[in-house]
Amino acid sequence: MHIVDRRLNPGGKSLVNRQRFLRRVRAYVQQAVRDSLKDRSIKDLDKEGQISIQRDVIHEPTLHRAAQGGSRERVFPGNHDYMEGDKIKRPDGGAGAGSKAGQGEGNDDFQFALSREEFLDLFLDDLELPDLAKRRLIGGAVDGIRRAGYSTVGNPSNLSVPRTMQKAMSRRLALRRPKGADLARIEEEIALIEARTSPLPDDATRLEALREERSTIIRRRNLIAYIDPVDLRYRRFETVPKPVAQAVMFCLMDVSGSMTEHMKDLAKRFFALLHLFLSRCYEHVEVVFIHHTDRAAEVDEQTFFYSTVTGGTLVSSALDKLIEVVQERFRPDDWNIYVAQASDGDTMQSDNGRVVSLMQQEILPFSQYFAYLEVGREEFADIESIGTTTGLWQAYAPVSEANRNFVMRKVHHRREIYPVFRELFQRKGVAERSS
Repeated sequence: MHIVDRRLNPGGKSLVNRQRFLRRVRAYVQQAVRDSLKDRSIKDLDKEGQISIQRDVIHEPTLHRAAQGGSRERVFPGNHDYMEGDKIKRPDGGAGAGSKAGQGEGNDDFQFALSREEFLDLFLDDLELPDLAKRRLIGGAVDGIRRAGYSTVGNPSNLSVPRTMQKAMSRRLALRRPKGADLARIEEEIALIEARTSPLPDDATRLEALREERSTIIRRRNLIAYIDPVDLRYRRFETVPKPVAQAVMFCLMDVSGSMTEHMKDLAKRFFALLHLFLSRCYEHVEVVFIHHTDRAAEVDEQTFFYSTVTGGTLVSSALDKLIEVVQERFRPDDWNIYVAQASDGDTMQSDNGRVVSLMQQEILPFSQYFAYLEVGREEFADIESIGTTTGLWQAYAPVSEANRNFVMRKVHHRREIYPVFRELFQRKGVAERSS
């Protein structure tokens, strides 16, 4: 048997060696992938690209001559500066060939390219959606394969041995094919008669009858095959519409004058991570953008992130718009509904009561998960960590304690986005081991 591996090798390299290398340095590659977030734009977040890891990580033991001792002779290209016996000063910075910071790339880092699938698998490896079973599966936009009985023709790899043997046995019994034990019994009796030194009077007649019966048994066994082509049964498969889970992601953001470009950038990065994650968990994901000041509107992505709107802040207007869109287009029984809200927490105190009421009575009952991200100014991170809370944070705190599908976090810097995201969606077993 010959096995030919016809899988495409990326970049002309050995696929087996590449996979082995990724397994060996998986932890370091995974960390490099997560660190690369700070250098990637939102549009390039899920694209293939190069990453770098330290060469020490991929170092393997090698045999070489000792640095000291022994008599050596070396041949160097001709030059006009040195003569035989001259001592050559070691280059600044040690014996390595690496370059100083800012003076070229050096060779301290090992760079290689990851495909999109490899990047996403490493990036989202230990994350999972909260264990909240819900929602009907929609019928089929995707073709699936299922077993559909047996057929008399098919691929040899789909041959069903148990079903084939069952058919063969039924045919042999119906046609009364002689058994091997019957032939063995006759052969034994013939051998016994032929071995007698003093034959009995009826041995010749008995021997002739036995030989004729043996001939009949052999002929019938040859005519009635043990396994006939009509016995062969192959597992049959057919394509069927495969149920697909669908999700909708609502992005809510305060775009009032108190939201700076820095805060919007933080919200944008969190929304991008959540959308990327949901796209890996569901076959079909829709995104709805709702921005608000004292009034809310459903907008496109460009307007959501880059428009300039003035006005006060009424969070309840965004929640009212969310409920309206859900009632019009996304039936809760058919959709997994995820909501991500970003705000600086600046809101009218008189609006907080209605916000809490809408959240507890209307939104959380049909939501799979609701994440509130409070974004702040980078320069105020130390001050706010002492204990300062906003009006919206104070209003949401009791809601978060009473509902496990409502979470809230604060961020002030880009580097905090991914740790917060991992904290929200980290797989349970991983979280328990890390604690």
